[in-house]
Amino acid sequence: MESPHSPSSFPSSPSYSSSSEGHSADATFDADEPRTPLAVRRALQLLYSGDPELRVQAARDIRRLTKTSHRCRRQLSEAVGPLVSMLRVDSPESHEPALLALLNLAVKDEKNKINIVEAGALEPIISFLKSEDLNLQESATASLLTLSASSTNKPIISASGAIPLLVDILRDGTPQAKADAVMALSNLSTYPVNLGIILHTNPIPFIVDILKTCKKSSKTAEKCCSLIESLVEYDEGRIALTSEEGGVLAVVEVLESGTLQSREHAVGALLAMCESDRCKYREPILREGVIPGLLELTVQGTPKSQLKARTLLQLLRESPYPRSEIQPDTLENIVCNIISQIDGDDQSGKAKKMLAEMVQVSMEQSLRHLQQRALVCTPTSDLPIASEVPSKS
Repeated sequence: MESPHSPSSFPSSPSYSSSSEGHSADATFDADEPRTPLAVRRALQLLYSGDPELRVQAARDIRRLTKTSHRCRRQLSEAVGPLVSMLRVDSPESHEPALLALLNLAVKDEKNKINIVEAGALEPIISFLKSEDLNLQESATASLLTLSASSTNKPIISASGAIPLLVDILRDGTPQAKADAVMALSNLSTYPVNLGIILHTNPIPFIVDILKTCKKSSKTAEKCCSLIESLVEYDEGRIALTSEEGGVLAVVEVLESGTLQSREHAVGALLAMCESDRCKYREPILREGVIPGLLELTVQGTPKSQLKARTLLQLLRESPYPRSEIQPDTLENIVCNIISQIDGDDQSGKAKKMLAEMVQVSMEQSLRHLQQRALVCTPTSDLPIASEVPSKS
């Protein structure tokens, strides 16, 4: 994620990154690691005390200790039960400290993730999704993001009724909560049964809204496109995307300027649509100026993206049937055919320029490949001996 998640009531909050949990990579040890055992014992003593204020202090200490230290997460795993019990008490001041402590305990720790769910944390966490306290709602969404990274937890989380509430967050939550909800739903969607549940909540209008406003190279954009790619495998998802104003365009924009992984999801989504019904979806995709981005992707994308881009270009040409031997099915012929059908000089001109640049890049790559092959095939006797090779200064 492109910005830290920092609930305003607690200045020291876990950092986020590009992982499925949305958190920063662990440091091996804290700077205070030599003092950790004593600090851990003290935090546990306070947590098991009967004083509510001391327990809140313990939760804050546990949150701090487990922010970057995996060792502390292991040593404090027994705190899961008491912290979950704090989520259930009728004292709102204990809810967020306990929730954020559990969040840090779960980061990069599969055992703690599973134990937190088994201890009964989902019921109060899900109730917090409906809270009018936006900080608590954010923390609950972040917690589900982290817990949903566990394959064991995915079916349990969906069975608890979390998915419709996460979609509500997509619509009404804070920007941070929306980003976390998208990532949580993306995590949950990898469990096959969950994808159908997500689809029935009609999330695409809200996903498109987020995709329109977020940075196209962000992790949020990547997860939005990942969800869209999965959802457009279904007719309901394809109809929802094309019915949403600017829906296809938002995907095309990610295809043009997203990360490599985002672009792979974006071209995958458009390809799935075109393969499902070429006659229905060819025009809506072409209308958004997809050709330049596809041309670039055939050269600069991941191997999967390159293959998908070429396949989509073939589907976007005017005729769905193979060309004759006189006009072979080369990428240049395919693109020229498409360009001839595009309305508007600007788009057509840009596509032709991109094609020329793509051909130039392809020629340069081919030349480098030939040079490398020539070097490999050069007899050893023709190469300079080690003492003759200039040393690197």
